[in-house]
Amino acid sequence: MRNGLSRVWTVASKELLDFIRDWRTLVALVLIPLLIFPLFFIALPIFLQGEMSELDYYDLNLEIQIAEGDELPEQLIQPFIDNNLNYTVVNLDSELANLSVSGSDASRLREGDPHVILRLQQTETNSSESWNYAILYDATSELSSEGNSRMREVIFDWEQEIIGLTLADVNLTKEEALDPIHWDGDSSKANVATSAQSAGFALSMFIPMIVAIWTATSAIQPSIDLTAGERERGTMEALLCTPANRVELLYGKWVAVGVVAGTSVLFQLAGLLFAVAFLIPSDIFGMPTLSIWSMASLLLSVLLFAVFVVAVELALAVRAHSVKEAGTVLGPIVIAFIVPAMFAQFVNLEGIEWWWFVAPIFNVCLAMREALLNVTDLSHIALWLSSSLFYAFVAVTWAARQFQREDLVESIS
Repeated sequence: MRNGLSRVWTVASKELLDFIRDWRTLVALVLIPLLIFPLFFIALPIFLQGEMSELDYYDLNLEIQIAEGDELPEQLIQPFIDNNLNYTVVNLDSELANLSVSGSDASRLREGDPHVILRLQQTETNSSESWNYAILYDATSELSSEGNSRMREVIFDWEQEIIGLTLADVNLTKEEALDPIHWDGDSSKANVATSAQSAGFALSMFIPMIVAIWTATSAIQPSIDLTAGERERGTMEALLCTPANRVELLYGKWVAVGVVAGTSVLFQLAGLLFAVAFLIPSDIFGMPTLSIWSMASLLLSVLLFAVFVVAVELALAVRAHSVKEAGTVLGPIVIAFIVPAMFAQFVNLEGIEWWWFVAPIFNVCLAMREALLNVTDLSHIALWLSSSLFYAFVAVTWAARQFQREDLVESIS
């Protein structure tokens, strides 16, 4: 037994050493997982914010079409200047069915002259001032869309001013007229959940699915390389000539792939949590507070899922006659792991049926959700633990049987 474990560890160490020697593997295993989410959640928003701020400095051409007999409200002149809107005033076409009909102005907007068109028509109501308006723009043009954004802000401020004047005529404030039933105090303090509990709930809604996706995808390449890849390179026979038997060789490869996939998942998870913590204040989104049982349950569920996934992918990869065939087979298989993990995020944990904790993939995803919510239900733990061990045993046994077949382990040549 001791010699068998020693040989398994020797095989695993040899495979891991081969991975580490390749700098590209280290980049894919460590650097990319650590940087991908900070780049998406930190660098990308900063870049987009900088690009959007550049549009603020552009002078845009605004054409104001106003109905005959109406005059441009003086309240709009200064906001146009402040927002770098160079405006010209022309008469509105009286034959338009409504102000939103673009008509012949559509082609002019597509050509960028003007960038945006504001149509105004005064109406008679009980308000102190009332207007119909429409803003015409080209959504495929960045400058035209920027002009539309600026115009909407100007119109909103103008409308708020008119509402204030109308309410003042009847001796009312905006709060009295628009918010007669209002919240007393700070509404955010009415939520009794702590920031740690809120964080656990939020993480439980996507972390299990992400872990499932990362585990399934991270194990593909090493699974192919250590099976079909060795067959193509002609190195499989050399391994078969070692003192280790085939089952020990499989276990060694399984340990190596599990370490590679698990390390990649941990680094990606660390990068994700760092990016989220950077963007969201700690008083709003803190680290979830988990009991020892919950942490053990979380780690165990991830471990058992990795055992199951790696064994399945190794068994499928060893059946392939080439690296290309293995990639073709394992690519669609990932969907079989992702789809149940995705649906598991929407399963209602309140009054959940027991069989959810027995269904493959669903069981570990729901176990991770309960662990992140700091829920310890011994009956649920017993169900997903026993079922996961069973599925892992079946997967490893199936992979071992595949590895015993001569036609699946001999080199292509």
